[in-house]
Amino acid sequence: MNENEIATKVVDAAYHIHTKLGPGLLESVYETVMAYELKQRGLNFVRQVPISIVYENVHLEEAFRADLIVENKVIIELKSVEIISPVHKKQLLTYLRLTNKHLGLLINFNTELIKEGINRIVNNL
Repeated sequence: MNENEIATKVVDAAYHIHTKLGPGLLESVYETVMAYELKQRGLNFVRQVPISIVYENVHLEEAFRADLIVENKVIIELKSVEIISPVHKKQLLTYLRLTNKHLGLLINFNTELIKEGINRIVNNL
């Protein structure tokens, strides 16, 4: 399964979640429910993945945590905020670069329509 096929299933899951639960819950709730929905769709994923980086030849353990990595290809960053700021998008792009992954989805559940809360971030895709 390629990144775009994975993203299609993730977006479908986000739509399903937003339709049933709506906006206003904590990110941790959306993450838990997203994990359930991804499992229902037969996708492999890991939650709260500690990512190590090398900085100036020093290996730094757990430099950051990715909310979800799906099929070891797509990073999902979940938010429940009033407004997605440019730094959120830059953060996800940096995660993609540091993990050498090509696609990330920044999903903000705190929107009236979920399509307004989904941002596709690419790294050399």
